[in-house]
Amino acid sequence: MLKASENLFLIALKTLLQSKRLYIGILLIAVINGFYVVNNELYKSKYIGNETIINGYVKELNIDGNHLKMVIYSKEQIIVNYYIDSLEELNIIKQTYFLGDYIKATGVMERPKTNTVFNLFNYKNYLLSQKIYFIFKAENIEKLNISPKLFYIIKKKVISRIESIKKSSPYIKNYLISKTDDIDESILESYQNNGLNHLLSLSSDQLSLLATFILFVISKKSKHKFLNYFLVSIVLCFYLLISGSPPSLLRAVMMFVFLKINELFELKVTTINLFLLIFSLLLLYNPYYIYHLGFVFSFSISFYLIIFKNLINQYDNYIIKSLLISSIAFLVSMPVLINTFFEINLLTPIINLIFIPIFSFVIFPFSIITFLFPFLDNLLYLVITFTEALSKMLSNISIFTITLKTINPLIFFLYYLVITYLLVAFKNKKYYCLIYIPVGLLIHYYSSYFNIYPVITFIDVGQGDSILIELPQNKGNILIDTGGFFNYSNDEWSKKKEYSIAISKIIPYLKSRGIKSLDYLILTHGDYDHLGEGKKLLSKFKINKLIFNSGNNNHFESELMNYAQDKGNSYEQYNQATLNINGYFFYFLNKQTKQNENEDSLIIYTKLNNKNILLMGDAGISSEKYLINEYNLPKMDILKIGHHGSKNSTSTQFLELLRPNYSVISVGLNNRFNHPHEQVLKLLNDYQFKYYLTSLSGSIKFIIKDSIIIKTCL
Repeated sequence: MLKASENLFLIALKTLLQSKRLYIGILLIAVINGFYVVNNELYKSKYIGNETIINGYVKELNIDGNHLKMVIYSKEQIIVNYYIDSLEELNIIKQTYFLGDYIKATGVMERPKTNTVFNLFNYKNYLLSQKIYFIFKAENIEKLNISPKLFYIIKKKVISRIESIKKSSPYIKNYLISKTDDIDESILESYQNNGLNHLLSLSSDQLSLLATFILFVISKKSKHKFLNYFLVSIVLCFYLLISGSPPSLLRAVMMFVFLKINELFELKVTTINLFLLIFSLLLLYNPYYIYHLGFVFSFSISFYLIIFKNLINQYDNYIIKSLLISSIAFLVSMPVLINTFFEINLLTPIINLIFIPIFSFVIFPFSIITFLFPFLDNLLYLVITFTEALSKMLSNISIFTITLKTINPLIFFLYYLVITYLLVAFKNKKYYCLIYIPVGLLIHYYSSYFNIYPVITFIDVGQGDSILIELPQNKGNILIDTGGFFNYSNDEWSKKKEYSIAISKIIPYLKSRGIKSLDYLILTHGDYDHLGEGKKLLSKFKINKLIFNSGNNNHFESELMNYAQDKGNSYEQYNQATLNINGYFFYFLNKQTKQNENEDSLIIYTKLNNKNILLMGDAGISSEKYLINEYNLPKMDILKIGHHGSKNSTSTQFLELLRPNYSVISVGLNNRFNHPHEQVLKLLNDYQFKYYLTSLSGSIKFIIKDSIIIKTCL
């Protein structure tokens, strides 16, 4: 009787597990929960946020100049930042702190920062996708005499062995512990340009290859299928822990385990249902996975490859089948690529056809084998060198790379509707529907011509200036100043890896607006925080003409002029002049020539859609007096306050004359100059003038319609 009831239970369980409704129900719960958690910014942190002392094991450790960054685990993962005071202390830290050490840190908790430039990488969301809710700013760190756990000892030995392999260790480190830090940045950039990022993270195919190899070895000793699958799953789970459990690998391991359970117990659950179950479980575990690129790419591409497997299996030819898989993956990833990198490479499906076999069947397996047998290092390195050279060569073919403006959620959804329709049509042999791809991309590519209002963005570049002016219908794109990150340390040991505002903020923002080139780069004066990123911009972005002021050139200006000349860029020097860009006039008001960089600043007045705009550069009170005496200035709709709101700018008389509707102060948070000065803010408050600080609001965008629409990034 008991056996009969057990059989009935198993039959009922199998019936339930084969029901689509079960998985759709779990999916709906996961999506609704995820939407609620993310929109309400609910964190399940075990920290309150006011802790001043934390203890934990060191999971990751990195030193960049005088910056020590550790990921430690105590109650949960937390990032610890510590700044080193001297070369002597740096040497002590290098000899004292290692992976797995138990440390005590004293300091203050901070919330991770979000992006301060529209459309760009959001560090806070990235950390949330890893269940990291706080950053600890340490004033003191101390190693405690507590032995590391076995896991850390093993991982430390793994890393030590990898680093002993001289030439190909960066790729072995990537495939074993998911770290690309040691791969040259120019190589990573070429992979990104070619759409090959996914090859640096483990795919389900690569994992299947690894699992098949392990299973083959184990099967030589055991013929027990359950035991063999169990042992393989244990090895894969250990591999998952060592690598840090990235979502793409987590999905692949879970899929392997669930498929083997499905096979062993003859549950007859479809692959798509298992896929939906894994997606739902991971989303329930961490709703912020939606901000993790690996998670998004892994699940979106896998989903489409599963539901269109019949389309793929229509073809027997390996090359055609591979090209079709690569094309589907490219199409599906396209909306995400557009909103992340603002560019796509139309050659990506073909490039993938070349690179996927190299990575999947050579670099990946040989990375594992070389870890076990280091004498193969030279052979693996030879393949890596060839692959990197090929990637760099292909990334230089820029004609097929197109810049596309970021898309809103509605257009994003529309993209996927069209992609799904095209794949269904292709399956039904309606090949003419493929014309929708180039037509859609052309419309998107030229979408900036449909913008009917001017837009001004005060880009947050920290302590500096950078202003983007976009004229209607793509009639002109002008960047005024570039910002400039200056490392004030004179000690070589304390200098960090080079950071570029142009590469990290300005160029990505330009691309996110669909801007392929700048008509003008205007540099108001020679201070580094206004033109310091000029060289990087010229080397990485197309600029038609540069404009400098006609004051006394300092060495920064002279260097940039020479660099522009060498690059073949034309430039002019302005003081009092008028620039006509397709019927839009920009007036340069400062015809003074003084022995002072700030007072030599170009002062620019323009009128866009009947709105008066005045940009003061770093000009101070003496230049304001000059403007009052020299010109009959109207009331301003937008005023860029001079010299970051210092005490030497923005007089009472000047504000009374201009009475700006909106003022902007471009300034860095907690800057060393204590800008803006309290008397400037007091003056603006006394007159009840509306003002914005980039340090508090992030980037500030003015859409100049009949009434001005203002958007702030923070």
